[in-house]
Amino acid sequence: CVCVCVCEAACAYVIALMAVYWCTEVLPLAVTALLPTILFPVLGIMESKDVCMQYLKDTNMLFVGGLMVAVAVEHWNLHKRIALRVLLLVGVRPALLMLGFMGVTAFLSMWISNTATTAMMVPIVQAILEQLHGKVDPEPSSKTQRGKKSSNTSSEGPEAKRKLSKGLLLCVCYSASIGGIATLTGTGPNLVLMGQMNQLFPRNGDVINFASWFAFAFPTMLLTLTLAWFWLQFLYIGCDLRRTWGCGAAPSEKERAAYQVIRDEHRRLGPVTYGEVNVLALLVLMVVLWFTRDPRFMDGWATHVFNAKAEFVTDATVALFVAVLLFVLPAEPPLCFRRSDTESQVLRGPAPALLTWQVTQKKMPWNIVLLLGGGFALAKGSEESGLSLWLGAQMSPLHSFPSSVISFILCLLVAAFTECASNVATATLFLPILASMSQSIGLNPLYVMIPCTLSASFAFMLPVATPPNAIAFSYGFLKVSDMAKTGVVMNVIGICCISLAINSWGYVIFGLDSFPSWANATAPA
Repeated sequence: CVCVCVCEAACAYVIALMAVYWCTEVLPLAVTALLPTILFPVLGIMESKDVCMQYLKDTNMLFVGGLMVAVAVEHWNLHKRIALRVLLLVGVRPALLMLGFMGVTAFLSMWISNTATTAMMVPIVQAILEQLHGKVDPEPSSKTQRGKKSSNTSSEGPEAKRKLSKGLLLCVCYSASIGGIATLTGTGPNLVLMGQMNQLFPRNGDVINFASWFAFAFPTMLLTLTLAWFWLQFLYIGCDLRRTWGCGAAPSEKERAAYQVIRDEHRRLGPVTYGEVNVLALLVLMVVLWFTRDPRFMDGWATHVFNAKAEFVTDATVALFVAVLLFVLPAEPPLCFRRSDTESQVLRGPAPALLTWQVTQKKMPWNIVLLLGGGFALAKGSEESGLSLWLGAQMSPLHSFPSSVISFILCLLVAAFTECASNVATATLFLPILASMSQSIGLNPLYVMIPCTLSASFAFMLPVATPPNAIAFSYGFLKVSDMAKTGVVMNVIGICCISLAINSWGYVIFGLDSFPSWANATAPA
């Protein structure tokens, strides 16, 4: 008994130490994630070979495969072509421009990293704003502030321009965070949840896969994005329909110039290339294979192709299959389809592949793979040491509270914590504890684990909370108070949307009305 207690305390110490390191970043996040490989064996929690096996699981390979496809999309500028095409369709009226930026940013963030999406979109925002307003000072000068009292007319214009600049910058960084929740590979916490489910509840029957997650999270993302658009429009644009929507008014000279900037950027991309078409086709193929592998309401292709061994094929299999094709398929059409200079093409040799390892190595965020592995190691250590059971027992009094209240309060807690720590680290620390709590009070673990996973991505209040916030803040238009004031309402909007989703269509998709047999710790394996 004493040995068990010591083991639990040692595991709790490792988790607390890593939580502090992740919050303060005294070491790089990925380096902190490696601490279990040292501390677990030294403290007698797990053997070294068992700890190291946690760092390259199926979920990590899903992440690697999905990111390779995302790297190819970025490498071929396919994301920029999609973004500019959408902006050409919506126009440059303030409200519609904000809607266009939010829609395209959220869509791209579903497939590529939110950091890359924001880094691409913010310069486009700046170029359009310069055409609409000319050069606008990020901060109003003291002379302008004094002039407000004597002449409202002279200060109203610059202030409105600054507000629109702030609104468009915030809409991009917030949409990048919101869009990532819609797909399993869109952001790190989603993959942490999938991996923790397979680790803590190995008999869960693949309850979370790409199709089931998308069916739940995509409508949640759309609802959150729509309400965020209304909030940002109210705060930074106003409700003058004639000015913001252009109702009954012809576009001004500056609006036409801003639209021309988008058109010129789109024209610089040139015609659609053979490589872009191939990458887009592979992206679509990957998504279709994900959706049809195990759609739940019917047998998927994995069942028909592999019969009784359908469980051998996972979403990671699909992602890696498509990723390998990127290194196989050529970036140029076959010689027989090339119109000119055929002889020089033959002398030059075979066409390069759609993706090279040099490009992949340069753009792949390998640190996230280690972060995910560190999370799985912590979960396994908590299970082996008995810490998970102990934590669950301490939380048994929560049984007297309504499950919806428990879920809502936990979402608030996670949303507050993720403002100070990485979203992946936040999910890694909280999800094993929530799983133990759910088992102890007889609540379906997904009822709290899914909402808290989504809440970990909703870091809207501080510039340091997430890279998209930092990128938008670096342009000088935003103050910390601007982001905090806007972000606190955004957090409330996001958590309310999550609560609505998990208590409505989430109930049906994941069967949350009962405690599942796979979550019963005492059930035979």
